[in-house]
Amino acid sequence: MVSRGKYIGSLPPESSSEQTAEKASSPPRTPPTTPHPSGWRVDPAPDGRGAPPQQKPPLIPRNRVFIWILLGLLAVNLLIAILTSGPASRPQVPYQPFFVDQVTANNVRDISSTGDSIEGTLKQEATYTPPGGGDPVKVSNDFKTEVPTFIDSSAVTTLLTEHNVVINASAPDSGRSVIGTLILGLLPTLLLIGFFIWLFRKQAGGGRGGVLGGFGRSTARRVQADSQNRVTFKDVAGIDEAEDELEEIVDFLRNPQRYTKLGARIPHGVLLYGPPGTGKTLLARAVAGQAHAAYFHISASEFVEAIVGVGASRVRDLFKQAKEAAPAIVFIDELDAIGRSRSGNVGGLSGGNDEREQTLNQILTEMDGFEPGTDVIVLGATNRPEILDPALLRPGRFDRRIAVNPPDRNGRVAILEIHTRDVVLADDVDLDRIAASIPGSTGADIALLVNEAALFAARREHPKVEQRDFTDAIEKILLGAERQVVMTDADRMRTAYHEAGHALVGMLTPGADPVRKISIIPRGQALGVTLSTPDSDRYNYRREELLAQIKVALGGRAAERVVLDELSTGAESDIQNLTQVARGMVGRWGMSDTVGPIAVTDGRRDGLLLPGAMPASEPTQELVDKEVRRIVDEAEDEVIELLQRERDRLEALATALLERETLDQPEAYEVAGVPLPGGEPVTVPAGGPGSDTPTSGSGDDQAR
Repeated sequence: MVSRGKYIGSLPPESSSEQTAEKASSPPRTPPTTPHPSGWRVDPAPDGRGAPPQQKPPLIPRNRVFIWILLGLLAVNLLIAILTSGPASRPQVPYQPFFVDQVTANNVRDISSTGDSIEGTLKQEATYTPPGGGDPVKVSNDFKTEVPTFIDSSAVTTLLTEHNVVINASAPDSGRSVIGTLILGLLPTLLLIGFFIWLFRKQAGGGRGGVLGGFGRSTARRVQADSQNRVTFKDVAGIDEAEDELEEIVDFLRNPQRYTKLGARIPHGVLLYGPPGTGKTLLARAVAGQAHAAYFHISASEFVEAIVGVGASRVRDLFKQAKEAAPAIVFIDELDAIGRSRSGNVGGLSGGNDEREQTLNQILTEMDGFEPGTDVIVLGATNRPEILDPALLRPGRFDRRIAVNPPDRNGRVAILEIHTRDVVLADDVDLDRIAASIPGSTGADIALLVNEAALFAARREHPKVEQRDFTDAIEKILLGAERQVVMTDADRMRTAYHEAGHALVGMLTPGADPVRKISIIPRGQALGVTLSTPDSDRYNYRREELLAQIKVALGGRAAERVVLDELSTGAESDIQNLTQVARGMVGRWGMSDTVGPIAVTDGRRDGLLLPGAMPASEPTQELVDKEVRRIVDEAEDEVIELLQRERDRLEALATALLERETLDQPEAYEVAGVPLPGGEPVTVPAGGPGSDTPTSGSGDDQAR
C-alpha cells in the first residue's frame, strides 16, 4: 500500500559563469555624482547605496503648462455656467385673440409683467393658429406675449382681476442664483482637477507600470524575525523527521560560511508535501523563526489575477523584497495552484491557462537566478505532489522534498502537550490515553479537539478541563452533536439490531479491529454508530484484515436480514465503504488472483488515477466488477452464517442497546460474552477527525 515515488531528473541549470563573463566584458556605468541634502558630495554605489533619499512628489504639480490648463478649464466651465444660468425660454404667443381668450376662459393661473412684456402660466394646455396660417401651435404651460402700446393698461388689469389671475411683482423664473452658478461652474472642474492630481501622485509613486503598477506588487504577508509571535521548533511536535531535514536549512541561514567555504550551496527550494493539517505552514514559520530570518507568506492562488502578466510581476516583486530582507524564507502555500503540470491529463487534470503558466515560468526563472551568497530559500507546500510540473521539481529548484505525515502516538502526545500549555487540566486527564484513541489525527485535528474540550468545560462551568470533556469533544467532532429525534419503537429496534450486528461481527472476526463503542443515539446524519479502531497506528493492511473490514460493514445489513427478514436504507454508508475497500483490493493492491497485480483504479471516490494506472478497457472493467461482486457476496454469506450461529449474542447486544442506548468497550464485550482483546481497553471513541487510517465501523444512515 506504500507508493514509491519516481525521481524526475533534468539537466542542471546553466552555469552563471557565462553571465558573469558577459557582465565583465562591458564597462560598468558610473552613476552621476549627486548633491546630498546634508551638503556632502556623494557618489552612489551601483546598488543604490549612498544615494540621497528620494523626495516625495508635491501635492500639486508645479508645472507651468499644468497651471495654464487648470486656469483654462476653470474659465471655460465658469463661462458655460453663466451662459446657461438664465431662465428657461418661453414660447411667444399673440396677445389677441390667444391671450385675451385664455384669460376670458379662466385658463390663466398667473402672470408677471415687465414693461410691455407679459410672462404667464396656463392652467391647461391650449392651441392657437398662427396669424399667417399653418399648423396649430400647442402651448403647454409657460408662455410670454407683448401688450400693444395702444392697449389701455387699466383695461388689461381689470380683465385680469375679473378672472382671478394672480399678478406677480417679479418674473416667476429669474434663473439660477449667483451662488448656484459659481458652484455649478467650479465644482466639476475642481473634482476633475482632484482626480488628475491623484492620478499624477499614483503615477509618481507607483514605480514601473505607473498607476497600474500596484497590481503587480506582491501581496505576500511578511512576519519580522524579531516578532513577539515568533514560531520556533519548540512550537512544533510530532513531525521529528521533517524537523531533522530542515535543521540543515536553519543552520545555513545562521552560519552560511560553514558551507560556502567548502564549496557547498544550500538547496534553492524545499517542497513540503503531505495531507492537510499536518503542519506544513507551521513548520515553515518555525524554520524562519529558528533562523531569525524574514518570513514571506503567500498563497499560490494570490499570484493569479484577471490581468495577464500580473502574476509574473508579483513574483518578481516578491523575490526582490526577499533578497532585500535576506536572510529570508519565501513560503508559497498550495503550490499546485500554479505549479500544476503543463502537460495534459496529469492526475486527471488538464494543463493550465496562459496566466498561470507565465507565473510558473517566472518562479522558475527567479529560482534559477539565485546568485551565490543569496540567503533566500523558497519553501513550497502542497497536498498533491504528483500533479506538479516536472520542471518545478528538477535539481536546482525544489531540490529537497520532505514528507510531512500525520504523527504517531508519541507525536500526538507531544502535540497535545503543546496545545494544552495554556489549558487548565484536571488531574484525571490522561494525554497518552487520548492520543491512543485518535490514530491518524493531524496537528490541526488535535488543536480542534483541545479547543472543543475547553468549550465543553466552560459550558459546564468546570474549574478545569476534565477527561469527560475530551471524551465528549471526540464524539462531537467524529459523530456530530446529538440530535433530539423522536424515533418509533420499530426504528429503535431496527437500529439496535443493525449496530449489534456490526459489533458482534467485529468481535468474532479474525483480523477485525476491536470494538470501542456502540450507540443508538442519533448524531449528525447517523441514527447509530459502532466504532472500531486498532490498538496501535497502522501503516499496512493484510488481505485478511481488509476482508474483515468488509464483513464488519456487512454486519448491520446481515443482522436486519437474519432478525427482521427485511432490508432498509440504513446500510447506505456501509455499502459505499465496503465497495471502496473491495475495489481497492482488486484494482489497486493486486489481491485478486483473477485480475492480478495490475493497477486498474486507485479506489478513490473521485476516480482520479495513481501514477502508472491507465483507464481500464471494458472487458477489464467488467472483470473487476465481477471480482468485486464475488468478494462481497462471499463475505456476506459468511456474515449471515455467523449471525445465525450466534443469534443469542446478537439478541443480548440489541436488548442492552435498547435499555442503555450506549455501550462502552468493556460493557459491550461483557454483554456479548466475548473476551476483551489484548491490551488495555480504550473507552474514548477513536478514529480522529480527518484520519486517513481505515477504521471498521458503521453509521446507520438517517434516510430509510
